[in-house]
Amino acid sequence: MPSYKLVVDCSTGETSKVELSSIEIQEMEANAARNEQERIDAEAAAEKTAADKESGNAKLKDLGLTDDEIAALTS
Repeated sequence: MPSYKLVVDCSTGETSKVELSSIEIQEMEANAARNEQERIDAEAAAEKTAADKESGNAKLKDLGLTDDEIAALTS
C-alpha cells in the first residue's frame, strides 16, 4: 500500500498529494525503529532507577534506619 505526503505551495496555497519515494519510506521506517528503541531504552532505564532506589532503601533499612531517616537522607 503506497504512502503519501501532502505538499503545500505556500505562494499559491495549492496542495497536492504525492506518493513517497522508496528512500523516504526507508527513512520513515528507520525513524520509527529508532524511536521504538529509544522508548524501550527509556523504559528500561526508568525500571532500573526504580529498582536501584528500592534496593538502596532496603539496605538502609537493614542498617537500622527508620523510614523518616531514610526519607531525610534521600530527599
